[in-house]
Amino acid sequence: MEIGTRLKEARMEKELSLDSVQETTKIQKRYLMAIEEGNFHILPGKFYARAFIKEYANAVGLDPNELLEEYKEEIPETDEDSTAQYTRIQRSRKESNSAKNSAVFSLIPTIIVVLLVIGIVFAAWYFYKEAISKDNSDPVDKPDDNEIIYNPDDEDQNKEASEDDTAADDDATQTEEDQADNSDEKTDTDTTEAKLTVVETGTGASPESTLELENAGDDVTITFESEGNSYLGVKNGDGKSYYEKPFTAEESPKEIDVSEDERIYLNVGNAPQLKITINGVELEYPVDPADTVHQKLWINLKPTSE
Repeated sequence: MEIGTRLKEARMEKELSLDSVQETTKIQKRYLMAIEEGNFHILPGKFYARAFIKEYANAVGLDPNELLEEYKEEIPETDEDSTAQYTRIQRSRKESNSAKNSAVFSLIPTIIVVLLVIGIVFAAWYFYKEAISKDNSDPVDKPDDNEIIYNPDDEDQNKEASEDDTAADDDATQTEEDQADNSDEKTDTDTTEAKLTVVETGTGASPESTLELENAGDDVTITFESEGNSYLGVKNGDGKSYYEKPFTAEESPKEIDVSEDERIYLNVGNAPQLKITINGVELEYPVDPADTVHQKLWINLKPTSE
């Protein structure tokens, strides 16, 4: 079986059209047809053959590395195209860096002048403020005619001071009680908040990772949201399937109740397009979805900690 036929059969098994694969991979439909028919000469260059095949494999749920190794004799050699492409990229980067360095060096004199002007203005303002403050200062502190002089022997003043001190002590006590109540409320809230923790990070082209949901509570709901097309499989630990087919933006958002399950398995075909939330906590993929679009996840559901 040729590699194009293998990819086409995988696409048909998942009931995906070429238009759907084109939307997922961003590869033109005519290039996808050329790959299925084995017409690699139609592709824009041999350099793109491996990249296009890997994207196609990810979109239909196949392991791209295993596929390329199995059919490596069918795929055109890319040494010359890769070398030319790399040379063009290196030359473009050198030219870009040279232009940036020249622009930076040309701005240095202007920056220095601006900093000097700012420093001079600040120094002048500082000395002016000091001079004004010195002129307005009075070396002799004279009592204000309206100032009330405290007399220790005055019973009325002693009574007022005692009442003020008592009121201040009551306010301080009330403030401490309020802070203690707020601290208790915050502690109660923190202990019941759901949290997703990565237990094991998978490896390879289709990594299989394990996570734990702490403080799950009695009700557990998984929400799936997508702005594009992806493939989604949802099963519990006993193999019961909740969802197993392409997931489109028209179905978003989709909620699945897994309150009765202790473990959930997710098979995601196009991770960058799919957002997963569990009890309001957004799941962060253990492996960067920009690098690995096909990911498998086991999620252990734990009861709320005491």
